[in-house]
Amino acid sequence: MAAERLQFHEMGLDDRLLKAVADLGWSQPTLIQEKAIPLALEGKDLLARARTGSGKTAAYAIPIIQRILASKQSVREQDVRALILVPTKELGQQVQTMMRQLTSFCSRDVRVADISGKADVSTQRPILMEKPDVVVGTPSRVLAHLNAQNLALHSSLEMLVVDEADLVFSFGFESDLKNLLCHLPKIYQSFLMSATFNEDVQALKELLLHNPVTLKLQGSQLPDTSQLQQYTIKCEEEDKFLLIYTLLKLQLVQGKTLLFVAAVDRSYRLKLFLEQFAIPACVLNSELPVQSRCHIISQFNQGFYDIIIATDEQSLVEPASSSSGKKTKKNSRAKTAKAKDKEYGVSRGVDFQNVSNVINFDFPTSVDSYIHRVGRTARADNPGTALSFISHTELDALAEVEEALGGDKAEAALKPYEFKMEEIEGFRYRCRDAMRAVTKQAVKEARLKEIKQELLNSEKLKTYFEDNPRDLQLLRHDKDIHPAVIKPHMKNIPDYLIPETLRGVVNPLSGRKRKRWIKPAPEGVVKSSFKKNVRGRNPLKSFQYKRTGNKKARGGKS
Repeated sequence: MAAERLQFHEMGLDDRLLKAVADLGWSQPTLIQEKAIPLALEGKDLLARARTGSGKTAAYAIPIIQRILASKQSVREQDVRALILVPTKELGQQVQTMMRQLTSFCSRDVRVADISGKADVSTQRPILMEKPDVVVGTPSRVLAHLNAQNLALHSSLEMLVVDEADLVFSFGFESDLKNLLCHLPKIYQSFLMSATFNEDVQALKELLLHNPVTLKLQGSQLPDTSQLQQYTIKCEEEDKFLLIYTLLKLQLVQGKTLLFVAAVDRSYRLKLFLEQFAIPACVLNSELPVQSRCHIISQFNQGFYDIIIATDEQSLVEPASSSSGKKTKKNSRAKTAKAKDKEYGVSRGVDFQNVSNVINFDFPTSVDSYIHRVGRTARADNPGTALSFISHTELDALAEVEEALGGDKAEAALKPYEFKMEEIEGFRYRCRDAMRAVTKQAVKEARLKEIKQELLNSEKLKTYFEDNPRDLQLLRHDKDIHPAVIKPHMKNIPDYLIPETLRGVVNPLSGRKRKRWIKPAPEGVVKSSFKKNVRGRNPLKSFQYKRTGNKKARGGKS
């Protein structure tokens, strides 16, 4: 069967594009790429559903680049030919990175600009004045540039992509998208890429697509059990902290791990709690500057950090239209909402590389949110594990997810995580001590300190880091914040506390400082050190003293 699959070199792609694909190490296309690329090159509109991590970005990026390269053969003026709409800034940067990797051998012919960042519209104007071939951005940012007349698409646009289409409306972009359509030509090719099909995707299909080819690949929205293991464990609030401490400190969870929580305060509370036990972790949420968020994701992918505590706030925030009936809210809440970035989202579409585990510290409130969170692991052909902590208030949400996933396959249902809580009762007093230290005031101080530090890193030092990229590599985001009192003994685990079943596996001294490396004694005759001999013969240290024969001889002479 593998021999019958269509290969990249059989798709009629440009040699420069094939060379870039080879450099990325892609030996053969994924299923979505194999089906979508030939159809896109024929000029057909596409509505594609494929699970996360299946290579959807390249499935539309390759035909876009190929069509632009082909059009450049017959010399035409420079213009914006492709527009890629994404729901979040993090995804925008990721799409731009992928496009630049694929155009590494034709970067002069195909120029890409990402305008989804937080920079002012006027600051981005010079980039758009050069008329890049491909523009990547969120609907609101693209519309802002169209209204400011920095961008003109009415005569030049040939291709439109909506990536993670199932999230565009849920992020509150419905009105922006409808207004944006007025600025587009009557005829253009469209691609809708999505991990799930819902009512929003259906509405987008009617708005954007003309006689589309629908690709529904992989019946299951998540990989099967041979690739992705999904577990649940029922535990209440205190037990969640006890369990996460045990799993991480005893190294029962190994490899890169994403911890998802439901609110910004909880992300800092969990970080401060783990700091008590010398477990380093990064925090990722909508309050951090976009440059810091993208830098954290980049360093995580490069292997700088093993644990990220991510806040999946979009699963709790309703679209703007539905909140009109709840206008009577406290001013303090309104202020915090303003500080948050509407276009933040790390559980959706962002390619965290080589993630071994996803832990839902707080269970997501919807099936789509669960699929997008768990989709950060087991990407491409890599294995992965998802573990969800379930409190009694989250049982209804769990039942919804089990019903949705069980509809695809009986095996895909979440399995209970076999863990004997009574064996880790010895750690409970430590966790209670740590939780007492992490007060509301400590969380508030940590939140302020982190945001101030990240703002300093991203704004004031931006030009410095541009001139000194090596220093940016040294900038770490998992340092201790320390507003809570930390007791030094907490970072080590006494041997008697380790459960008997794990004593052969776990090293209780793993958290302590490593012993100094002792230089092995060299072979052959070596000149002895005078200081060593003096220290060794010091009677005050050895408590041994022998009278030498010389002194006797001297006594006899006198």
